[in-house]
Amino acid sequence: MPTTFPTPELIIFDCDGVLVDSERVSNLALVDNLARHGLELTLERSMELFVGGTMTGVMQKAVTLGADLHDGWVDEIYAESYAALEAGVDLMPGVADLLVLLDAEQIPTCVASNGSEGKMRITLGQNGLWERFHPSAMFSAHSLGVSKPEPGLFLAAASHFGIQARDCLVIEDSATGATAAARAGMRCLGFAPEGDGQKLVAEGAEVFAQMPQVPALIGL
Repeated sequence: MPTTFPTPELIIFDCDGVLVDSERVSNLALVDNLARHGLELTLERSMELFVGGTMTGVMQKAVTLGADLHDGWVDEIYAESYAALEAGVDLMPGVADLLVLLDAEQIPTCVASNGSEGKMRITLGQNGLWERFHPSAMFSAHSLGVSKPEPGLFLAAASHFGIQARDCLVIEDSATGATAAARAGMRCLGFAPEGDGQKLVAEGAEVFAQMPQVPALIGL
């Protein structure tokens, strides 16, 4: 018999790659930038290396791989990636319908991201979700000073809503986020639309491929 879970009292969404289809846009900007600084990567390799990390962590990793990056590089790549995102990003397929259903079921939702609020204002704002979540249901590593894989973002969200960690559900697309969920003591659904969810599974996530699968996974 498959394991059944109670319907969560709070659902915490990652932003990039879960709510909005922004990872490829951001990583294309990153690939172009790093090529100018002496590090040639494919888009696929960039996403494998950097998805789920902080930009400071991206910089440190890129330097170890041979990139020649200056002290102001983080500001530089933010400017370039934000410009690329402003050109347009879409919601992930099925997200809008899922949010409508969760609202109808009166299940609270929020966003917890390693990205900045400025970045989320760009990506979520294009799709009407910035107003939906901001400010009371938006948790940014830049604002709170703690980032995944540490559990602080998720625990802050649970505390804000007055809900225990065990009653929360996290939806993530990165191993970093899945690790944070595990450390927070929260169930994690790992979104793997391309079908490769092994890194998510390794961190304890239950992998799914399409947003319309979520209601059945949470008992709706």
